[in-house]
Amino acid sequence: MSALVLDGLTKRYGSVVAVHGASLRIPHGQFVCLLGPSGCGKTTLLRMIAGLEDPSGGRLVIDDKDITEAPAHLREFGMVFQSLALFPHLTAGENIAYPLRIRGAGKAEQRKRAEELLELVRLPGVADRPVSKLSGGQRQRVAIARALALKPKLFLLDEPLSALDAKLREAMQIELKQLQQRLGITTIVVTHDQREAMTMADLVVVMSQGRIHQAAPPMEVYRQPADAFVADFIGLTNLLDGEVTAPGAVAVPGGQLHLPNLPPSGRVLLSVRPEEVIVHPAGSDGPNRLNGRLSFMRDLGASVEFRIDVAGREIVAVSRPQDRPPVEPGGPLSVEFPPAACVVLPPMAERQP
Repeated sequence: MSALVLDGLTKRYGSVVAVHGASLRIPHGQFVCLLGPSGCGKTTLLRMIAGLEDPSGGRLVIDDKDITEAPAHLREFGMVFQSLALFPHLTAGENIAYPLRIRGAGKAEQRKRAEELLELVRLPGVADRPVSKLSGGQRQRVAIARALALKPKLFLLDEPLSALDAKLREAMQIELKQLQQRLGITTIVVTHDQREAMTMADLVVVMSQGRIHQAAPPMEVYRQPADAFVADFIGLTNLLDGEVTAPGAVAVPGGQLHLPNLPPSGRVLLSVRPEEVIVHPAGSDGPNRLNGRLSFMRDLGASVEFRIDVAGREIVAVSRPQDRPPVEPGGPLSVEFPPAACVVLPPMAERQP
């Protein structure tokens, strides 16, 4: 099976553009998370892929076939909605078998497939139980099984775990990823939960204001963000405005840093993750160090978080408990920014609107 290709997909609602020219290539068998804040266009994009929304522009191609105009029921995709949309008056098995029933499958075939899928989602023996008697996690599994009943080419899920409590949600993230790996089915999940995306995805697609900012593996999105929005949205980072003053040198609030890969001149934005910032006792010498004062510190058990005021800018650092310098709130410290940890981004004013 070839890749799913989104070629400039756009969706307008009157004067409002919900999705701006989304282009993406998803190889077969990938687990993809559409990630972004509420209102960023990720659900609209998923619904266009599913055939539940008509694009205002662009194309959608799968198996080298243009399906932009194809109705949803002919796309052979399975979908799990945020509300699950299970039939409360039917049993778990009847819910799963429903797509087969409307395709004219016999009762024996329906029953066999429902029981196979209940085994697959680790719910054996509940085929005859009303869905109203199932727990939230069990209903989630039934919805997933129903979406897989017709062996879809593409598996789509819209915020599938949002209604679950934190512990069950984490367990279901792992189960969903393992299920996808066993089936080898291309899967696209909409989520606003960064941890969820980083846990499950092979490819994270970060969106904001209807645009795709970056599509890359989770660690690349985290370590090499494409722009300030991605850096700030994924996890926690320190964003430092700077001005290139000489080859390899950039002035930032509180001092100067020496970095490779700087442009020859102009303003830049540096992104440095807290775990990459090294905290030193005040007065210690070394390159790429800025002096500041500790404004807040908390012991998180496996790590210690520092918030340090450097020239009026709060710097967040995280270190191991054994590396904690002897300092109290208000006391002086210095922070080091290793060159390899500093990601150079375009300044805020140059971000795409």
